[in-house]
Amino acid sequence: MHSNFSYPSRRGFLRMSGAGFGHLALTGLLGSLAKTAAAADLNTNNPLAPKRPPLPAKAKRIIFLFMEGAMSTVDTFEYKPELQRRDGKPGPGGGTITASKFQFKQYGQSGAWFSELLPHIAGHADEYCFLRGLYTDTPAHPQAVVQLHTGSANASLTRPSMGSWLLYGLGTENQNLPGYIVINPPVSFGGAANYGSAFLPAYYQGTAITDKGVMPNIQASTSRGLERQQIDLIQDLNREVAAAPGAPEAVEGIIKSYELGFRMQDSVPELLDISKEPQHVLDAYGVKPGIEGSFARQCLMARRLSEAGVRFVEIRQPGWDHHTNLHNGLIEETRRVDQPTAALLADLKQRGLLDETLVLFGSEFGRLPTSQGADGRDHNITGYAMFLAGAGVKKGYSHGNTDELGMAAVDGRMHINDLHATLLGLMGIDHERLTYRYAGRDFRLTDVAGVVQRDVFA
Repeated sequence: MHSNFSYPSRRGFLRMSGAGFGHLALTGLLGSLAKTAAAADLNTNNPLAPKRPPLPAKAKRIIFLFMEGAMSTVDTFEYKPELQRRDGKPGPGGGTITASKFQFKQYGQSGAWFSELLPHIAGHADEYCFLRGLYTDTPAHPQAVVQLHTGSANASLTRPSMGSWLLYGLGTENQNLPGYIVINPPVSFGGAANYGSAFLPAYYQGTAITDKGVMPNIQASTSRGLERQQIDLIQDLNREVAAAPGAPEAVEGIIKSYELGFRMQDSVPELLDISKEPQHVLDAYGVKPGIEGSFARQCLMARRLSEAGVRFVEIRQPGWDHHTNLHNGLIEETRRVDQPTAALLADLKQRGLLDETLVLFGSEFGRLPTSQGADGRDHNITGYAMFLAGAGVKKGYSHGNTDELGMAAVDGRMHINDLHATLLGLMGIDHERLTYRYAGRDFRLTDVAGVVQRDVFA
C-alpha cells in the first residue's frame, strides 16, 4: 500500500479523489452489482472487446450530426412547391401558410432539392439517403431529444442511449479509446441522459469531451503520478472485494475500466489535437477560433476518432429553435454547419472510410409550414426529414414523404423506434434480440416497437 496516503472510508475516498474516468466508472458500476444475474452473459474480463455482429453488417461505426433545437427542413432540404404557391393562405388546422424565403434548386443526378443555405452539403446530393417520413411523439424539446437518443421519452425510467446499446452489442475496435464519444453534448434537454448507459453497466456510457479536446472528467490539476497512486489504491480495494467469497464477477470489469480510463488519458488528447492536421485539411473544414469554428472542429475530431476505431461519435450544433428570427437564424446556423459537414463526407470518402461509416444528420423534430409570429415556425412532430450517408444505404434515394405542405408524414412513415431499428440493422444487429434484463423484464432500444426499413439498405 502507499504510505503517503491516509485512509478514509472507501466511500469518502471515492467522493474526494475524483480519479478521472476511474471514479466515473466505479460510481456507476458499483450501482450495477445488484444486477449480476442480468449481467451474467457479459464478458467481464473484457466487456468492451469487439464482438462479431450477429447479422451481416453494412456499417462498422456511426457518426451522428445532431442539429439540436429542430432545424426547419422546409427551409433547407425539403422543397415543397405547394408551400410556395399557397403563401399567406390559411393552413390546415389553423395558422398561416408561410413560404420559404430561400431559393431552392436541384443537385446531382438524383435531382435532390436544397436551398441556397446548404451549397456545400448539396454538392454531395448523390451520396444521401433521405428519410422524409419521420415522426415522433412529443413536441417538447427535452422529451423529444431524450427519445431520439434513448428510444423513450418516459421520464420515470431513464433508458440507455443508442450509443450505449451499440457499444453493448458490438464492443469497441480500439481498446485504448472509449467506444462511444460525444462532443459538446447537450447540457439541457435531458443532459447526460442522452449519452448515459442508464441500467447498462457504466462502461457502456458515452465519454463527453469538448470541441477543444478537453475531457471534463479528468482533473487537470492532478499529476499523472498522483493519479496513478490514487488508481492503484482504488484497484487494491477493488481486488480485495474481488477476492472475497461470493464476490460479483463484475468487479473484474470495474478494475479493467479503471485501467482503460488511465490509458485513455495518454491516447485521447493526442488524437484530439487537430492542430497537427495539414493546413489544407483545416481550411477544407473551415476550422477557425471561437464559436464560429466549433462545429468544424467537431467534424474533424469525429473523422479522427472514427478513423481510430471509435464505434459511435456524436457531434452537436445547437441553436435551431427558431420560433422567432427564423430567416437570420437559419443563415447563421447553416453557415456554421454547411462547409464542415460536406468536408467530413469528402474526407471520409477520400480516406476510404465512408464505405464503412454511417453518417446521420438531423434534429429531434421539424418545423411547421405555417408561421409563428412575424418570423418563426413552431414545432412539427408529425412529419420531418433526416438524411443518411455512407455505409450500407442507397445513394441518391428518398424513403417516404410528407404531404404537399410538409405538415405530416404520409408515405414511408418512420417513428423514432423505426429509425433506431434501422440503424441497428445496418450495423448487423437485430433490434429485437439486443436486450438487457432489468427490473424483471427485457429492455431494448426500440422498446416493444420498431420496424427495420430495409428499403433504404443498399
